[in-house]
Amino acid sequence: MNAEGLVEVVLPGKVEPEGLEIRHGAVPVAGPGEVVIRMEATGVSFAEQQMRRGRYYDQPPFPFVPGYDLVGTVLATGQGVDPGLAGTRVAALVKVGGWASHVRVEAADVVPVPDGIGAAEAETVVVNGITAWQMLHRKARIRAGQTILVHGANGGVGSVLVQLAHTAGVKVIGTASARHHDALRERGVTPVDYRNDNVAARVRELAPGGVDAVFDHVGGRSAVDSWHLLAPGGTLVSYGSASTRDDEGSKQWPVLKLLGRVWLWNALPNRRRAYFFNVWAGRALSKNRFRARLRADLTQVFTALQRGDVTAQIAAQLPLTHAAEALRLAESGTVAGKVVLNP
Repeated sequence: MNAEGLVEVVLPGKVEPEGLEIRHGAVPVAGPGEVVIRMEATGVSFAEQQMRRGRYYDQPPFPFVPGYDLVGTVLATGQGVDPGLAGTRVAALVKVGGWASHVRVEAADVVPVPDGIGAAEAETVVVNGITAWQMLHRKARIRAGQTILVHGANGGVGSVLVQLAHTAGVKVIGTASARHHDALRERGVTPVDYRNDNVAARVRELAPGGVDAVFDHVGGRSAVDSWHLLAPGGTLVSYGSASTRDDEGSKQWPVLKLLGRVWLWNALPNRRRAYFFNVWAGRALSKNRFRARLRADLTQVFTALQRGDVTAQIAAQLPLTHAAEALRLAESGTVAGKVVLNP
């Protein structure tokens, strides 16, 4: 086919970032209904930080190639796939397998990237953009004039979320450490320092009647506090358990405990709703519906990026073979935006 070979990063087991391995092989061949994407950008997500500790609740058995999402150009198309797809830039959400120079994906799972958006820019809003969009518009169903609380408003998902909310005419209160407050104010966010403020008391001052939605990636105690800050009719969207990343013991337990709370809260007659958001929910029930929704939502996010309603925050770009360094950087908590890997 061509002289290039496959380069991929392998997570061999529970290891420090330096334990990641680089493997070389043959470029995969597109089977029926598949495409092979030549990766141009993939990212370091929170998922990989959990996976290397064996803490991601449905990760595959070791060894495997991590990489939650990617952007690249279609190199080859398999039988039954429109050959016109070759040469187009696409994005794909894959959960694992993205940290490779060439990735084989079902053609139905790729979403076209509009012209004028660079690969690294697009990469910053694939998993983060889908998550933010679906939580805002499909779960919380926010409306102009409402007030929301976003935890980690400068984080990967948080930063996209506050911009999409702002565009929709929603008031945003965002928690972040003090050094990010000026950047948040520029985005129209009222910042709260989660390290030094009593967050709950401060949010009550800012929104005495409660907030219409809370987006919480911390889990544990934070989710309970978030629930109590909701106005009647409000929605809590919990989308992770970051507070348990370094815990030992069962990786399912924090999620199950949270799901139990969510179930209980929803059973209470108080007109508030709680959701545990998982971007893959519904895929097992109906692949087609899942794909149609993903394509529609990611296309909306790309349009927002094109219009400048959302800015791509690239924290750093490193070559794929420097994945260990990229993972360390992402875990350091010292960068704003997405750490991107290029081939």
